[in-house]
This record gives sequence, C-alpha cells and structure tokens, in this order.
Amino acid sequence: MAAPERESAFAKINLSLRISGRRPDGYHELRSLAVFAAIGDRIEVHPSAQLTLDLEGRFASSLAGEADNLVLRAARGLRDLCGIGEGARILLEKNLPVASGIGGGSADAAAALRALMRLWRVKPDEAGLMRLAASLGADVPVCLGTAPALMSGIGEKIRRLPRLPEIWLLLANPGVALSTADVFRALAAPPLAAAPAAAHLPDFATLDDLVEWLQGEPNDLERPARALLPLIGEVIGAIAATPGCRLARMSGSGATCFGIYASASEAQSAAAALSAAHPGWWIAAAPAVSDSG
Repeated sequence: MAAPERESAFAKINLSLRISGRRPDGYHELRSLAVFAAIGDRIEVHPSAQLTLDLEGRFASSLAGEADNLVLRAARGLRDLCGIGEGARILLEKNLPVASGIGGGSADAAAALRALMRLWRVKPDEAGLMRLAASLGADVPVCLGTAPALMSGIGEKIRRLPRLPEIWLLLANPGVALSTADVFRALAAPPLAAAPAAAHLPDFATLDDLVEWLQGEPNDLERPARALLPLIGEVIGAIAATPGCRLARMSGSGATCFGIYASASEAQSAAAALSAAHPGWWIAAAPAVSDSG
C-alpha cells in the first residue's frame, strides 16, 4: 500500500488589509499583504476506496458538527477536475482556532489539494486548479503556496513576493469566534467607485522598511471587528505592550491578533508573558515562512 502524503496548513496572517469598496457582485475589493506563519494544522491522506475525513487535534470539536467540511469539498472538486474516481482517508489535525481570521479552513483545503495531487498522481493545469481553489473560498488560492503575497481583487489575484526581511510573529486569540460576514456587514463599505490603482511595494530590505510601510496600510476590518468584539482591543494592547513588539494589529476579520518582532527570543518571551497573564487565550510564536520551498 502506498505511503500517506502529509502537508502543513500554515496560518495565513494579513499584515495589512485595505477594503476599496463593495463591488456590484456583492464581494469586496481588497488589497492585502499576507504571510504564512510556521504554525498550523496538519493534513495526512491515505489510499482508500472511499473518501472520508477524520478529525483530531485541540480544535477538532469545533468542526465536528459541520455537514460538509471544506477539505472534503476540495477533495471532491479535485476528483471532478481530473476526471478520476479515487478515494482517500483524510486526517485533519486541527491545531488552529476556528473562525479566527488566519485562514485555517482555507489553508486546510489548499493543503488537502497539494497532498491529494501527490497521492492520486494528478497534475491539473494551473488555471483549472486556481478556479477550483477560488470556488472553495477567496483565501484558498493564496494558500496553495506559502510565499508572502500581495492579494487583490477578492483575493484571487496573487502576486508572490521575493523574500521579506526575517520576522517573528506572536499570534493571540481570545477564544471567541467572530463571523467574517458580520464584520463585513458592520464595515458597511460603500460601493466601489473605480478600479483601485495597483499598489506600489517598496523593496523591503529591512524590518524597518516593512513596518514603516505597514503603518500606512492598516487593517480596515479592525474597527468594525472591535465594535462587535471590544476584547480585540485588549488583545492588541496586550501584544503592543510586550518588549520588542514593532507592530500589533488584527489579522483578517479577527479575532486573532498578531505582533511583529525582530527575533525568536523577543517573540517567544512575549508569548510566555501573555500566556501567563491570559491562560484562556490561544497564543503561539512562530517565524514567517519566507518562501514556498
């Protein structure tokens, strides 16, 4: 029997997230600089006649009641795209909190696609694979790779970036799920007036360069998210107060927040201090993944 295939589903962190407006199709035009933290869920796929999904891990119970998990939808979509009838036993180790603004479900689906393509020995054309990914969710296309990326459109336009300066991230989630749809409704973005101009990205030669650019590129969803869940402000404040924190803000639609640090020691010390002060929060420190290799 063939050996199982394994993939990491890294947490996607929106370092910035601008919303230009609401498009005629109801979606929101965005611009986001995203990186992946070297921490996340795990996917393992085994040969099987049937297509099944098993859940384990700290946050598995959060998905147990789902009638149709995104990972299974991705698997079925790949079978249809490639015209095959293969099965697989998929194991999802859910280590990231659910509905937390760090792309967990999207990363899981993308990791499943990567693992299943190897297990089933299929290689769909790039355009077809991207269409499948986009049909599963706006964040799935960017999660097919792990290099830093500038996302635009509704997230389907992806510009992979050269290596960014080395950064360490502290992630903190207060244990309260926040609905993306609710946050966008609270944003009440105006209709998109015109196609947004392409973003100019400087050469991020140093961490100072990156932080300076990010200070002018906030997360536009943070204000409505904080209105719905004021605890987010407390999380950001707690991160910002840790020694060495260069920038603290919310990722995606929340409620996970992050801090940027120059070194492992600073991020890990901050994580230890926050864990002691807030034992009920999910807290982790990890480097940003620099490329897709």
